[in-house]
Amino acid sequence: MRTVLKSLSLTVVLIAVFVATGQAQFEEPEITKIGDDKKAWFSNEFEDIKWVGKGFYGRTVLDERQTNEIRARLQGLYGDPTKTIGDLINKEDFRPAQAIQFEYWFVVDDSIPMMLLDIDGPFGRGLVYAGASKYIDLMPQIKRYFAKEMMAIEDLPPYQDYYYSIERKKWFNVTHKDGQYRTKEISSPPGMSY
Repeated sequence: MRTVLKSLSLTVVLIAVFVATGQAQFEEPEITKIGDDKKAWFSNEFEDIKWVGKGFYGRTVLDERQTNEIRARLQGLYGDPTKTIGDLINKEDFRPAQAIQFEYWFVVDDSIPMMLLDIDGPFGRGLVYAGASKYIDLMPQIKRYFAKEMMAIEDLPPYQDYYYSIERKKWFNVTHKDGQYRTKEISSPPGMSY
């Protein structure tokens, strides 16, 4: 009986260690931004997944931030976006619903795809999050960690984007420079028209 109890106790301890180790590893997931060199790989690797935003419930401080500020924080932590409207607008299959200011694509812990994009260009707050439906249980943790990392950025770097507002039917030059956010209406960006 003692042998059985010792064996059972050891099993419980080992399970607790494995669970704690797994949870500790996920508390600080590795979030890798997809750049130009990996776009095709990302699209092929995750072409069959079902994208959902439902798992990213739970408010974070980022959800209340102006998109201009979030974009500067993204620039500071991850560099240039994976996609901008410039990557989309001159394609034959472009649709007005695709009029984004920016998209960032990520892989979390080498296997979990995640996308972030603006809601209403420089006129909105927060981000749209999308991830693979099979990882829906991990999404709240990923979002909390991501928000914590984003809010740790102290020096917000400059950036420059273009945005086409479908509702306003107008183009905007969106910038952050010298601590100032500017959204200026323009006729259209160089080489882009709609």
